[in-house]
Amino acid sequence: MSRNKPVVVLGLMGSGKSTAGRLIAEALGLPFSDSDPFLKERYGGSAAQIAARDGADTLHRYEADHVLHELAGEPEVIAAAASTVEDPRVREALDKAFVLWVDAPDEVLAQRMKSSDHRPGFDPAAMRARREPYFREVADLRCDVGSMRPEQVRDATLREMGLPGEDRH
Repeated sequence: MSRNKPVVVLGLMGSGKSTAGRLIAEALGLPFSDSDPFLKERYGGSAAQIAARDGADTLHRYEADHVLHELAGEPEVIAAAASTVEDPRVREALDKAFVLWVDAPDEVLAQRMKSSDHRPGFDPAAMRARREPYFREVADLRCDVGSMRPEQVRDATLREMGLPGEDRH
């Protein structure tokens, strides 16, 4: 597999999409795009602010637009909001990308989100019930971030992409 293929990092909140994505982008020498800064720059608020201001459906449309916009450009590593897998346009567009699903047990995700005001009232079990079938459908690789460090996720991704170790740095 080529370094010229986009990589999309998916997972529920608290799974470490941004952390893993940055490490993978650095290793591949590709730009990195994260949904949170994209939303702030393009739509003037965080995910929580947009949801409160414009509603969850609008937020999810904006999050899907992020992935579709970035996949239409040059290859890069994209940390995508979990909601994006619910959009059939996004699932179809992911066919041209390497898709990493970062996952952890619900208890781990809930613990990680306690210290965040990103989205209050986060219920990992409810989100998993809605989105896990889609994650399974699109993922090329699943990494359990409950037991793997971000560097291990990066290394597993590069191995799965068929990139030799000496080319990683």
